[in-house]
Amino acid sequence: MSILFSPLTLRRIQLKNRIVVSPMCQYSSQDGFANDWHLVHLGSRAVGGAGLVITEATAVSPEGRITPDDLGIWSDEHIPGLQRITQFIRASSSVAGIQLAHAGRKASHRRPWDGGTAIAPTEERGWQTVAPSALPFLETEPVPTALTSDGLEKVLADFQAAAIRSREAGFQVIEIHAAHGYLLHEFLSPLSNHRTDAYGGSFDNRIRLLLEVIERVQTVWPADLPLFVRISATDWTEGGWTADDSVALAAVLKTKRVDVVDCSTGGNVPRATIPVGPGYQVSFAERIKQETGMPTAAVGIITSAEQAESILANGQADLILLAREFLRDPYFPLHAAHQLGDDLAWPVQYERAKPR
Repeated sequence: MSILFSPLTLRRIQLKNRIVVSPMCQYSSQDGFANDWHLVHLGSRAVGGAGLVITEATAVSPEGRITPDDLGIWSDEHIPGLQRITQFIRASSSVAGIQLAHAGRKASHRRPWDGGTAIAPTEERGWQTVAPSALPFLETEPVPTALTSDGLEKVLADFQAAAIRSREAGFQVIEIHAAHGYLLHEFLSPLSNHRTDAYGGSFDNRIRLLLEVIERVQTVWPADLPLFVRISATDWTEGGWTADDSVALAAVLKTKRVDVVDCSTGGNVPRATIPVGPGYQVSFAERIKQETGMPTAAVGIITSAEQAESILANGQADLILLAREFLRDPYFPLHAAHQLGDDLAWPVQYERAKPR
């Protein structure tokens, strides 16, 4: 058996293989509610053989949405729609995960196909954004409000409440989103965090909010279910968050009952120079894994079974997250297993199409 199709046990959850559907924003919700689009989008990837299916960035509060059209989990009313999805994923022999997120200063934007521009608080469907410091992502965008102690407490309470709802909705994995220039990443990076209190300045201060979010989530999330953290391993910009910082953070997270560090990059600086290419972020997952012993997930232009298998065989990561490749091919795992000579079970409804 290939490593890609070998099982992986994380706490009491066993993933049938190492292929994960990476969180992908769909911007197709109304008032945060999951609908048929989300069921089909996520469910088809579970049918396609993924070991773990993670929802898009799911907002822990209305002001934490990237757009007004984001999925949400800030209300108990959101639970039934999400539960419908988790039940289908689990019935398809996959594991259901949710990414809990707060967009921070990158909130209150239009959908990409509507231009992706910021919506001012005075405009229809817009709201006041919050951040570590009163620094907009783009100079032309509205200035966010720097979070006060009360605002920080609300963020913590929102993540905690979202974790409770995640459990009730049937999710088996939570991923905390601390990447891509959203709120928790904004606190990590000196480029977006100019605070002078206990949440700014030193490395220990800048990681404080993320650690507090993790602690709050763990007070309500079962200890036998996995917890992931997604980070941007570098800002790709001088003076920002670095790979060295990511290694140091991963070492801390290893002591906090975090099971996997999901290694993406960028997103906090609008004009960063990023050397995009096949597997361009894998080296960060490899370094964190090798230097800290923390299990890692690799993501970023991984497009073939052979490439994914090589990453695992070389000890560069423990899980492979696919995003755009899953948009191109919802049944990537079924096809990849055939290519690698593994016998991944096909849904009985699709057996007639299985290569022989």
